Amino acid sequence: MKNNNENNDNLAAIGIGAMIVFIALILVAAVAAAVIIQTAEKLQQNAQSTGDDTTDEMSGKVTVLNVFVNDADNFEVYFRLAAGSDDTADSDILWQLTCDDGAGGMDYIAGDFSGSAIDPLDGTAAVTTAAAGVAYRTTLLASAGGNDCGPDALFTNNVKATLYLHVVGGGTTYDILKVSDSSVGSVVV
Repeated sequence: MKNNNENNDNLAAIGIGAMIVFIALILVAAVAAAVIIQTAEKLQQNAQSTGDDTTDEMSGKVTVLNVFVNDADNFEVYFRLAAGSDDTADSDILWQLTCDDGAGGMDYIAGDFSGSAIDPLDGTAAVTTAAAGVAYRTTLLASAGGNDCGPDALFTNNVKATLYLHVVGGGTTYDILKVSDSSVGSVVV
């Protein structure tokens, strides 16, 4: 007797369908992994950039050690660069001095440290570039162009002055100067 029934083999079609689904899952996983890796890399770059900017701002600062009366118009400022700072040229350390003029107005004087010598406190010769870890002194002319925030003016008017020190590409430091004795060598800060 002859068998006239046709038998269909569906097993191969099921295997090919499963293989297609498997390959599609691998492609979706690869795309998802690429997106996750790209996002993680972008976040890492942003964090690195923010960290570098913060380091520059915090370490690129001037720390005021003390301020003394030099004469009627000048302050003697003792300073050092903050820990971790790069060497900084005297022209990249800017200063501003503001005070009440005693008549209700404000006096404003500004400059940079290249205007006077930066003397290391170890007795070596004056420098044009300040290095981290070394203490220096310099003189600030606090009276110029009709503006007077010098020791005598602060003492006479019984007012305070604000001294801002800026490092180009770095941070800013400020101190309030109050003169209680205008004689040479008196401590201001």
